[in-house]
Amino acid sequence: MDEVQDQRLLDIWSQKRIPVVYKQARSFPVLVRLPYAPNNRDWLRGDQRRKPEWNEKFKCWETPQAWFDYDINLALQKYGKVFVVQLYKEQQKCAPACWNAEGFHCECSCMGANHGSGHPGGSWHEISDTFAFSWGEKKYACRLVSKKTL
Repeated sequence: MDEVQDQRLLDIWSQKRIPVVYKQARSFPVLVRLPYAPNNRDWLRGDQRRKPEWNEKFKCWETPQAWFDYDINLALQKYGKVFVVQLYKEQQKCAPACWNAEGFHCECSCMGANHGSGHPGGSWHEISDTFAFSWGEKKYACRLVSKKTL
């Protein structure tokens, strides 16, 4: 969270009604901010072997990177929607590899809007399954995922 400069992302992180799943750069844990409930740790852990760790600085739970999709699906089941914050590359284009993907991890410029859609429709010109540009630095962006958008 320290590297986020975007005020909109900071506002989303600070609100307390909708869960936030924040995927940091590789090798760092996923940060999960939930509306308060006394059993959040046990609920988030579920039947996973590892236990979520409390991050006092950011007032959130830390989970392994491998739990990213699990965290999102769990929040969707209980709350119906979740903010997903993750890195993407500015100027990167979307591709069939994204449209046919499974799970929630998406680094292309659609930020998940087309992810797993099969085909987003419209006037896309497919060059190849992996056509993408990667201009610019990685930045954090946010999308709201809800049960009805899946």
